[in-house]
Amino acid sequence: MTDRGQIAVSEAAQEIEKLLGLHPKGYDLSLDRIKLLLEALGNPERDLPPVIHIAGTNGKGSTSAFCRALLEAGGYSVHVHTSPHLVNWHERYRLGVAGGRGKLVDDAVFAEALRRVAKANDGKKITVFEILTAVTFILFSEHPADAVIIEVGLGGRFDATNVIEDPAASVIMPISLDHQPYLGDRVELIAAEKAGIMKRGHSVVIGHQEYDAALDVLMSTAERLNCPSAVFGQDFMAHEEYGRLIYQDEFGLADLPLPRLPGRHQYANAAAAIRAVKAAGFTVTELMMEKAMETVEWPGRLQKLTKGRLLSHAPAKSEIWVDGGHNPGAGEVIAEAMANFEERQPRPLFLISGMINTKDPVGYFKAFAGLVEKVYSVPIHGSEAAIDPVILANTAYDAGLVAEPMSSVTEALDAIAAAVDPAAPPPRILIGGSLYLVGDVLAENGTPPK
Repeated sequence: MTDRGQIAVSEAAQEIEKLLGLHPKGYDLSLDRIKLLLEALGNPERDLPPVIHIAGTNGKGSTSAFCRALLEAGGYSVHVHTSPHLVNWHERYRLGVAGGRGKLVDDAVFAEALRRVAKANDGKKITVFEILTAVTFILFSEHPADAVIIEVGLGGRFDATNVIEDPAASVIMPISLDHQPYLGDRVELIAAEKAGIMKRGHSVVIGHQEYDAALDVLMSTAERLNCPSAVFGQDFMAHEEYGRLIYQDEFGLADLPLPRLPGRHQYANAAAAIRAVKAAGFTVTELMMEKAMETVEWPGRLQKLTKGRLLSHAPAKSEIWVDGGHNPGAGEVIAEAMANFEERQPRPLFLISGMINTKDPVGYFKAFAGLVEKVYSVPIHGSEAAIDPVILANTAYDAGLVAEPMSSVTEALDAIAAAVDPAAPPPRILIGGSLYLVGDVLAENGTPPK
């Protein structure tokens, strides 16, 4: 993913562009290269604060955000690694600040770490993701913090982040079909890859699982490795009651505000984060949980656009949401959230979608059948693998939706403005189907993550 906007000329972005020209794009799942590189760098991955390592098909980022909010609410400083980024490469590295909220890595510090890692690699065959992962360990080992949250890039067993030998806690979030060429075409095969981040004798938290086959694999792996485990729905749980979030585990019950992140799926994500922070050995108070629910933020995931350049193209008083979910499982939870919005405040729903060719667009679109008035398919400028809008519109038709290809998001917004009945309630517009698309939208809107 290349950068858009002001960061495209930054020092770090220039270093990454050099690396992209030298090394293959994408993933080459193996731990051999990253281990050799980290050895040349002095094994910084062995010199980290307590690590919470998070894998899963969906919900990794939200759970990372809840973990961060919870720890920061307790006054802990927290380093956070996420991928991919939306607009700027710097989003992948948030460095903890003592007694306060973390901040994205400084450009000069980032660029210097990139040069050090590239020099240590000395031109050997490697992927850019592996180099960026090594940068994670350099940055997080050389800047003090109380905790580290690391999100898996792809899979788990052979993901470059899986060189962590001694995690404070491993977390496995919901598993569904995605990245089948790399991980397998059945949920139990994908679950086995995700379970690869479990380490013998170390705590594991298993988030809500839609598929029994996936849960069986995760639980049997935890048992085989003698991992103390906590499973959503058995050892901890969360639900809404009278407009509040009720969280319960073996340590007690908490009556909390609903999470700031919208969607019922976030209840389970919040619960997994609370249980993970406890499993990692941190004291968690009810006051910390309350503050975390009120302050958590995660850009690009059911994010409401309330300002920016794109709003002038939509009908007056429209709701515009962006979400990077891109597989059938994500489509289902996003569609459920849209249905809940509709129940509370009815509005015509329009979907502006762009996707890449490694995903299942029909499976994603099927979740919106009966909810969406019309789909407008658009190109993605941040990926060479984008599906042509005409082809994407045809897949939306295959899923039972009315669709029309457009040349841009702004053209789609203009078309919605021209199509809606002025006497009807202002529309609700969802822009989604790809993190690349969300990155394009946030850059064009002038509201990149900070």
